[in-house]
Amino acid sequence: MFGLARVTIISAEIQKSEIVMSESSSARAASGSFPAVANAEAEATRLNQGALELMLGAQKMMFEEWVFLSEEMLERTRTEMELFTEFVAKMAAAHSVRDVQTMCQECGQHQLDFFRRDSERLFRHGERMIAATSNLINGRSMN
Repeated sequence: MFGLARVTIISAEIQKSEIVMSESSSARAASGSFPAVANAEAEATRLNQGALELMLGAQKMMFEEWVFLSEEMLERTRTEMELFTEFVAKMAAAHSVRDVQTMCQECGQHQLDFFRRDSERLFRHGERMIAATSNLINGRSMN
């Protein structure tokens, strides 16, 4: 006997909650809260688009860095080979201590010039990287 009464009470409570839920849904539709959901979806889509652009921009920047690194390594190797070839040619042409001293001074000056140009080039590249990273974070296009 108690089992049947308890089932009836529980089913009555479920029906009440279903009525309350359907009323709140219709009240929500009448109050216009569904556009808020649409706005939230549009905002989420915009944020996802921003995240995608950030990730693609970072990937593009990493690829460009690999290309830059390979080009710089090749250029540096070529320049060092030219300096070494010049050093060997001058060493072979030197016939006296004075010629060797002059040759060492010239080659030392060439090494210093090479180091200066290399440092300036890397400094400019660092400035470009900082600007590109700043633009990427701020959402501006990279060129």
